[in-house]
Amino acid sequence: MNSSFTPGRRCLVQGALAGAAALFLATAAPGAASASGRSGAPRLRLPAPTGPYSVGARVLHLVDRSRNDPWEPGIGVRELMVTVLRPAVPGRGFARAPQLTPGAAGEFADLAHLIRPHLPAAGVDWAATLTHARAGAPPLPGRRPVLLYSPGGGDARTMGSSLAIDLASQGWTVVTVDHPGDASEVEFPDGRPERPRIRTTVLRPDIDAATFRTMIDTRVADLRFVLDTLGLDRAGVYGHSAGGTAAAQALHEDRRIAAAVNLEGYLDQMDGELLPVARQGTDRPLLLAGTDGFPDGRLDRSWAALLAHAGPVTRRQLDDTAHWVFTDYAALVPQLHTAGLMTDAGRAAMVGRAGPRVTVPAVRYLVRSFFARHLPV
Repeated sequence: MNSSFTPGRRCLVQGALAGAAALFLATAAPGAASASGRSGAPRLRLPAPTGPYSVGARVLHLVDRSRNDPWEPGIGVRELMVTVLRPAVPGRGFARAPQLTPGAAGEFADLAHLIRPHLPAAGVDWAATLTHARAGAPPLPGRRPVLLYSPGGGDARTMGSSLAIDLASQGWTVVTVDHPGDASEVEFPDGRPERPRIRTTVLRPDIDAATFRTMIDTRVADLRFVLDTLGLDRAGVYGHSAGGTAAAQALHEDRRIAAAVNLEGYLDQMDGELLPVARQGTDRPLLLAGTDGFPDGRLDRSWAALLAHAGPVTRRQLDDTAHWVFTDYAALVPQLHTAGLMTDAGRAAMVGRAGPRVTVPAVRYLVRSFFARHLPV
């Protein structure tokens, strides 16, 4: 990236995260893909959370009757699926929630290599991966600060499971938000004539400026609707790529958002028009986190416009990494590579050359330490 925008300190974690890295190694070593399910496909594993709390998961179906769906107007309303992750009562009796349900995994298997061309077109049992959250486990009593997560364009909320669960294990309540029509796949509790049970993405590789504008505007409205529905008057927001764009702009538009993290999302429209947050700045904390594997003049220009304002905005960079290191792909892609299902170039393009022993704890520390300062548990 342009050297004039280099952050004051690098954020790849070394010795300070040795303990977290050791925990990761014990639960999801690079060779974990050698274990396989009945189909012979590699069984991919997500790293365990590092906090002191067990984590429970609850899935909610939210309906905004004040808006129509921008991608499928025939639906008549805007529907969202979210997962609420929070510290839970420890104990057995609650199964680990899958990263993808069988139905969602089937759709994702067909879409994965189209959405992310470096992913394999076959040979992966996407339904076999379990998270470290327990479905239905009762939450611990007490109010806790809430964080909302918005995934990248074309990604579902499920590809941010590892970081969200780690934050919940540290004491936050984390709500991961799907943006149907934009997300790779979203499974609803039912199907109806106007909407299938599983909606897949309408996005195409040649996304145009109007589509990008609709995507960001819709995501910001989705996040604000979740705040309304859950009755939140104070929360944090973080997001990756288009989700990071939406998190930063939602911070600008909604005073209920106390702090936000933008994980490598643009702060302008595709035609170069700066978003209001970049034009006007912010008076609340915002972290801009990027990678050295995503050199992009548009990103640099839009981030520089925001940084030119006085305000509590910080920029950090992770070295030897690439754009999807902020997602579950940080752990999954190296396993696919080890299993011979991805090329060296594909792995580097998606998550960079640094290994998950370093990158997973680094991303977790980056986000956790920011919210620990500005929305402490």
